[in-house]
Amino acid sequence: MGHSREVFIGIDVAKTRNAVALADGERCGEVRYLGEVDASEESMRRLVKRIASKHELVHFCYEAGPTGYGLYRLITALGYPCMVAAPSLIPRKPGDRLKTNRRDAVALAKLLRAGELTPVWVPDEGHGAIRDLVRARAAAVETVRVHRQQVSAFMLKHGRVFARKTAWGARHLRWLQEQKFDHPAHQIALQEMVEAVRNLEGAGGTARRGDRGVRADLVACAYRPSAPSAARRRADRGRDLRHRDWRYAPLRQSASAHGLSRPRSLRALDRRHGPARRHHQGRERSRASHAGRERLDLSASAEGRQSEALSVRSRTAQSARDRLEGADSARALSGRGKKTTVVCTAIARELVGFMWSVARETQTA
Repeated sequence: MGHSREVFIGIDVAKTRNAVALADGERCGEVRYLGEVDASEESMRRLVKRIASKHELVHFCYEAGPTGYGLYRLITALGYPCMVAAPSLIPRKPGDRLKTNRRDAVALAKLLRAGELTPVWVPDEGHGAIRDLVRARAAAVETVRVHRQQVSAFMLKHGRVFARKTAWGARHLRWLQEQKFDHPAHQIALQEMVEAVRNLEGAGGTARRGDRGVRADLVACAYRPSAPSAARRRADRGRDLRHRDWRYAPLRQSASAHGLSRPRSLRALDRRHGPARRHHQGRERSRASHAGRERLDLSASAEGRQSEALSVRSRTAQSARDRLEGADSARALSGRGKKTTVVCTAIARELVGFMWSVARETQTA
């Protein structure tokens, strides 16, 4: 039996072994399961070369997951096209709940041949590294919040209430140190919880180290094409070091990436917009939504970022500030009886539009 000129390879990736299936290029061509191979780089390299030596055109795909993009970079470096498919957009038959490595690999090969897979955006190694750092910092910030809440709940349970409004400043920390409990176990528990907060948010804490790491990356990567756009976006309200991860996509896709897209019903008698889908970058959506709700004076660092951004012909950040603050968009929506969650989402979606405009301006500059 002769070899097909064009083949489509589906790979079900895993930690130790990858399942591989092959679909011939013809519409009703044969689909074969090639078995499982070791997931190491050398084994996959040999597999790719062996398959490519038997066919003229070879297309690879696998599902995005915790294994990352190492296999994608390996295949593309060898000179063959590879797609990383979005897991949530893979078509599945209703009632098909049986999931094995073999079935998944065969399904990927068939769907790749049919053109039914949707690729995800694959970052380069530098971008991927800073994304990991930003995620680690976000996790540290969330951990700080949880530990702070534990301390507050512990003190409230024992009837100890801090008299001032602002907590977790120098006075609040001194007040916590001065608290004395009759039982030694309570004293040890308080000390451990306060120490956990200090270790995370202090000068040498994880969150601060994450800030310094992202700041150093912005300085070191000034040669990258995305650096000017990153500097301009940081001038927007609610965007600083934590929000460097941005993709040049259409406005609708950018809103969707922030969980701010709105489904539409296009039936003849029912053309309405549904509520925004609250998915994907929850922290990004929260930061963006609260950025324009209150009139706040910009810090010195934010003023510096705006001056830097305006010096390179970008006035979109100032327009966003005038629109979201000067027009009192949040107050206007609240005055119409809109819920707080609706107001936050509307402001966030508008701010995403301004940021998308900055990215477009940088591309055409």
